[in-house]
Amino acid sequence: MTDPELPTPRGELSDAVISALRFATPVPALSRQTREADPYGDDLQLALYLLYELHYRGFAGVADEYEWDPGLLGLRRTLERRFTEALRNDVTVRTGAEQALSALLVEPVGHDATSVSHHLQRDGELWQLREYAALRSLYHLKEADPHAWVIPRLRGRAKAGMVAIEYDEFGAGRADEIHARLFADLMADLGLATRYGHYLEAAPAEALAIVNLMSLLGLHRALRGALVGHFAAVEVTSSPASRRLAAALRRTGAGPAAQRFYDEHVEADAVHEQVVRRDVVGGLLASEPELEPDVAFGVRATGFLEDRLSACLLDAWRHHRSALRVPLTELTEPTAEGDKSHA
Repeated sequence: MTDPELPTPRGELSDAVISALRFATPVPALSRQTREADPYGDDLQLALYLLYELHYRGFAGVADEYEWDPGLLGLRRTLERRFTEALRNDVTVRTGAEQALSALLVEPVGHDATSVSHHLQRDGELWQLREYAALRSLYHLKEADPHAWVIPRLRGRAKAGMVAIEYDEFGAGRADEIHARLFADLMADLGLATRYGHYLEAAPAEALAIVNLMSLLGLHRALRGALVGHFAAVEVTSSPASRRLAAALRRTGAGPAAQRFYDEHVEADAVHEQVVRRDVVGGLLASEPELEPDVAFGVRATGFLEDRLSACLLDAWRHHRSALRVPLTELTEPTAEGDKSHA
């Protein structure tokens, strides 16, 4: 297994985190930098992403003990508050959880000009699909891991439903069927490197924020309702979007492994949608009805950040330019035979 390399800093906050991890130096006081940072910007989102990754695979040359370093945890909490406050200010919750989820099922009449999957299905080019896969790899190569943290915080019907869905996500007992492995096969079909975290340098802040939201909600028991809302939003929207992406891959001539990942999600997530609404959300609210505003917030925050990423990608692609911070040609390496670091 090859651990990810530390990336290039994008500002004072991410530079402080990288220096602390690389050189074992204390984290300096960064109250001004945190206060002045854009909560959705590259510097804060990269710093937060790096701190969260210590709870996943870590980084090459960084000792495992840094996962619980008090200075880094203190900085993470400060950055989390800045991110969370921004989301609370920007995301309005006017409905209950079920209404928020039902709104996600309303498909637009005709082509949705704000939807990445609609664009890729109808007009997308292979290079755009490759960029999309590279960015999504930051989550899909650890698919379902952030959501697993909520399992000990649920009980009864909600826990049983969550575990049933996660069991499918982790391959139902078969290593070659783990969804992270299937996504790595998709990447290989598209000529992308499959190593975990390989495309971090390329990812804009909008892509990092989506992954950071999952980690934020998963790591905090107080946010378990929002994590369930986030998870439900992902499962409810996954099947129709996956159908469009599978069609885009077929139209552009991608290989069978690339198509299979999304074909699998068309079927699996259509079933998961029912389980998550009936058992996970329904079970949670039956036992803890006071969490309904948090569930609705998780649904809406997910949509808010996904919309930001969609706008970023579509603006770039419609102007015939890359949406990545670093071109794929500078990052893609041949996939090593037998590399299982993604799974």
